[in-house]
Parts: sequence; structure tokens; C-alpha cells
Amino acid sequence: MIIPVKTQNGGYNIYLQRGALLHAYEYFNLDRKVLIVTDSGVPREYAETVAAQCAEAIITVFPEGEASKNFDTYKGLLEALVQSEFTRSDCVVAVGGGVTGDMAGFAAATFMRGIDFYNIPTTVLSQVDSSVGGKTAIDFGGLKNIVGAFHQPKGVIIDPDTLKTLPQRQISNGLAESVKMSLTHDSELFNMFLSDSYDIDTVIERSISIKKAVVEADEKESGLRRVLNFGHTVGHAIESGTPSLYHGECVALGMLPMCNDDIREKLLTVLKNLNLPTTVECEIPKIIDTMCHDKKMSGDMISVVRVNQIGSFSIEKIKYADFANEIRAVYEK
Repeated sequence: MIIPVKTQNGGYNIYLQRGALLHAYEYFNLDRKVLIVTDSGVPREYAETVAAQCAEAIITVFPEGEASKNFDTYKGLLEALVQSEFTRSDCVVAVGGGVTGDMAGFAAATFMRGIDFYNIPTTVLSQVDSSVGGKTAIDFGGLKNIVGAFHQPKGVIIDPDTLKTLPQRQISNGLAESVKMSLTHDSELFNMFLSDSYDIDTVIERSISIKKAVVEADEKESGLRRVLNFGHTVGHAIESGTPSLYHGECVALGMLPMCNDDIREKLLTVLKNLNLPTTVECEIPKIIDTMCHDKKMSGDMISVVRVNQIGSFSIEKIKYADFANEIRAVYEK
């Protein structure tokens, strides 16, 4: 299946197909020097499969995990590009999850003011969400994604066969992002999660279709695209204070204050079905303090995404103090 994404610079294709990794050369321009970026948690065979299809490939590996999403890793990728004498006509390919895509994408966005970038996501989280949209970033000063750039990929391969090596917790972690999109856009998908009757290929396709539509309408998050932050404003703060939790797990918790009472009860059922957390372990004051640095803050106001009817959403600006009180009311029950 080919899912085209239209952007200001012409767009690119998402290739969603089992076994597509073996045919990367058909979808990407690999007849040049290619830096393949992956992390230590990704099976080496995935990067090597891509490398075998390139005219010239250099594989670079960094330690897995959010802790690697920093300036040191970024510097290492730039050094690899310089030492291997990459030019503007060469490219970077990410093979891995969201952290890998962010690191590779940010390096590609800034090296020589931007070179071609391709993404091959190998986790549920990256396949349903972060691999599409062109947002690249690193963490800094204890804040997530605070330094970054918009840099659209030239193409994306989503091969569900690469999920076979993932532990169940990582699958659930990724599905949290699909739950997010179902709540804001797709009541039928949400009901699949609610009844615990979904298949992963359908989830990926429906999630990507939502992400594509939002990105096409608002490439650089000036309006509609803010809906993709549903659950993230609070979730990122939880993530900063709870390193033992994965990103999707924090987003799952971050959605709870953003729903009305009836939907929150259904969401709790879905989270339990997916083995996602339903209670916050870190200190509530720390969450509230961290959110003060959120990019969506403007003076004493913050922009938030709410769901009061499954399949739709609203974006509101409210006083930060009022928002903090809402969070306390939900998490301190």
C-alpha cells in the first residue's frame, strides 16, 4: 500500500507493506553514499539489509533509549557524516524507533543546511506516529524535544514484519499513540480498542491516515496539527519525572485529564486492555512545574487539546493555574 503525503515541498510516499524492508532500493534513492543510523536495541540485520541495497553504506549505532537523545549523540552523527565525506547529494536513513528517527532526522536537517532523509520505523510507536510529519528534535536541559527542526523525509517504509522482535510492553507503548488518534479522529478505531478486537496492520493504516491528513493540513503546527499533542502536554511532564516509563505510557496517562468523566472511564478500560499504566507514580507538583516550560505556554495561558466526544476534539486556551487544578483533581483521586 502506498500512502502519499503532500507537503509544501512536493511530498513523499509512505510504503506500508509486509516485507518492504527487503525492497528499500525500489522505494528510496540508495544509489549514493548512505549513513544508516540505528540504535543498539534494533536487530542488526535490519540495518544490514538496507546497507546491502546501497551503493555505499556506513552504519552508525548509538545506545538505545531516550537518554541518547542528546547533543553528544547528535555530535557523533555529524562526525560520522564529516569523516565519511558526505555531500549534499548523499542521504541519511533511520532504521529504528522514534529516538532513532529524531536523531537521524535532526542530523540530516542541519548537516550542510539539510540533506535527504529517509525513515524506516521498526517500533509500533514510530510506525503509527513519529515517522510521519517531519518533526525532528533532541532533549536538552531536562526538557523533551526542546531543540529541533522540521525536516520532512523523502520517503518512509513501514514494514510490520519488523515488529516481530518487539516485547509486548513496547507494542503497548506504541499503541498508546493510536489510542490518542482514535479519541480525536476515529471512534470506530477507539471502539476496536475498547472491545479488545483490533489487528496491528489495521491500526497502523488507520493511524497513519489520520497523521497524514493532519500534517498535510498543517505542516508546521500553526493550527490543526496541535491536535497531535493530545495527551502530550501532561505526558511529557510525566515522562521527565518518571524515567522508568516509556513515552507512550506517559502519553496514556497524559490523556486522562483531557477527557470528560464518561470518556475517561472508557479510556481507563482501553488502557487496562493494552496493559498501559492508569495511575501516576511521580509527584504531581513536579508535573505541574515541568509543564511551565511547555512550548504551548503563552504568558499565564496554555493551549490544550480536549476530547468531550469520541472521534472529535477541541483546542482551548486556558489559564495555567486552572489547568493545574484540573490535573490535581484527576490524578489525586
